[in-house]
Amino acid sequence: MSKQFASVADLEEKKTTFARLSEHCWSYTAEGDPNTGVIIGEEAVLICDTLATPAMAQNLVAEIRKITDKPIKYAVLSHYHAVRVLGASGYREEGLQEIIASQGTYEMIVERGAQDMQSEYERFPRLFQDFDSIPGLTWPTLVFQDGISLWMGKDLEVRIFHPGAGHTRGDTVVWVPSEQILFSGDLVEYDAACYTGDAQLAQWPATLDVLAALKPAKLLPGRGPVLDTPEMVAAGLAYTRDFVTTLFSSACEAQAQNLNLKQAMAHVRKAMDPKFADVFIYEHCLPFDVVRAMDEAAGVHHPRIWTAERDKEMWHGLQA
Repeated sequence: MSKQFASVADLEEKKTTFARLSEHCWSYTAEGDPNTGVIIGEEAVLICDTLATPAMAQNLVAEIRKITDKPIKYAVLSHYHAVRVLGASGYREEGLQEIIASQGTYEMIVERGAQDMQSEYERFPRLFQDFDSIPGLTWPTLVFQDGISLWMGKDLEVRIFHPGAGHTRGDTVVWVPSEQILFSGDLVEYDAACYTGDAQLAQWPATLDVLAALKPAKLLPGRGPVLDTPEMVAAGLAYTRDFVTTLFSSACEAQAQNLNLKQAMAHVRKAMDPKFADVFIYEHCLPFDVVRAMDEAAGVHHPRIWTAERDKEMWHGLQA
């Protein structure tokens, strides 16, 4: 394991794909980099997650403008991590009026938004093209407690709701019931590691049950390919469940044996590596995942704030 973050060596640019999912829904995927969802209604456009920088947002705007000139009026934050939200200002000239987030997400911005911004950039600089174009933190203009519905057409209801905690305590999904399309954010991943540094691991499986009960025909995960059949949706939910439960159960075993962090990492790898070692960003995520899982196993239910300094201290400690 390198003394630098595994992601520092990840320099390969990913090919983006803008693809239609249904009459009104589109996906913007990037070979294991963060995905973005798009809904084109009768009079306006909604995006689910805004990309990491305003410069990167312009790439998505260009794709949308090939399809429609309707204003990009709504942006939904699936949760608060810098790579998902700091591109919001790039849509202002495209008609952006509302930035929508859950109460839990808003609280995360207040508590740790500034630290998260610097931490994520230093961990994974490739994902932040033209970082200096970011004017500051992204603040929601509309905050909900449980959920809201937007009507983006006579028969086009878009439900935006918090199904429960998992990837973070503020996780939000976007559900289009008439077309059975679900945009899950990082609550669901496929062929990519789950980053769990701010997770509620014990609660995550129950939240996946809520998503499964919707019976989506298609699902856009936070990372990885579109899950474009009910069978693939089920596979994505099962993959995510396996990742987080294997991680947490292994961490609980390590905690019960009173292992230190380096020993715990070795113990967790015995269970995780055979299943997940070859998926996107696994080596990048695993140290942060193990630290958070060990904390939660020890009774630390509210995730500690990651700072650039804490990131480096943790990473270097695992090399000693």
